Amino acid sequence: MPVPDPDRPASPLAEHAAAELARQSAQRLEPGLYLVATPIGNLGDISLRALATLSRADLICCEDTRHSRILLDHYGIRRPLRAYHEHNAEAERPRILGALAAGQMIALISDAGTPLISDPGFKLVRAALENGFPVVAIPGASAVLTGLAVAGLPTDSFLFAGFLPPKENARRARLAELADTPATLIFFEGPSRLASSLTAIAEVFAGRDVAVARELTKHYEEIKRGTAEELRAWAAAADDIKGEIVILIGPPPPAPQITDSDISTRLEPLLADMSLRDAARAVAGDLGVAKSRVYDIGLKLKGGER
Repeated sequence: MPVPDPDRPASPLAEHAAAELARQSAQRLEPGLYLVATPIGNLGDISLRALATLSRADLICCEDTRHSRILLDHYGIRRPLRAYHEHNAEAERPRILGALAAGQMIALISDAGTPLISDPGFKLVRAALENGFPVVAIPGASAVLTGLAVAGLPTDSFLFAGFLPPKENARRARLAELADTPATLIFFEGPSRLASSLTAIAEVFAGRDVAVARELTKHYEEIKRGTAEELRAWAAAADDIKGEIVILIGPPPPAPQITDSDISTRLEPLLADMSLRDAARAVAGDLGVAKSRVYDIGLKLKGGER
């Protein structure tokens, strides 16, 4: 990182950023629980409001104090840190609620990104709300949205489904549950299970467009795009894949439109041996269309009126 020249005047951008940070830091913060988003890789991806909040917190709760200290040291923030994660949440939650009751300002951060996404923070938020404490979100980076933005897959509807189960049968069952979801699916995955997860995805989602985003916002950021089968082959042949991974699967193709002609073609032979009511029920079930629609077409075929 270049060393600043003390004799060189600050740029207008730096001056404006410093002024905004000073303004944010001067604003009064009410006691409560603050959910502060932190960078997912690049330390520059943190908001001025997040820095101002963290610098004034009475306590910062985080997943790993050693990991979070890197971010705080980078910005010269010296505030108390306390670990809050899935292994100690039951014991720590009452202590945090006690601090909130005492009028303290508590910041909750995760190792990376927005708190509560695949971490135990939601139980703390729920408990804080149940006890009448304010809960404030300080938005920022999210691996879910960053991966979605660069995947090249539909963004109008998406479903974040967390981590896939580690065991093979459970993983396939979970994917099968989501196969017909009319949205882009987003999963987190670790490097050691990437190849096996993509193998299952290729079996359940054959032919679908898939993207794998790795090391997002970092120096070695990599986004692979292709069919499920292509990315399965890539992962199987790749050497030493590292970093946190986001897997994105495109939505299923739209169902083909069933025309009146399609219904007539299927219905007419049945009318020779079945009642219109029974034939309409059979065709509606086979084609996935409304029974009333099939019945109306059957009336026209028979030349009758309802």
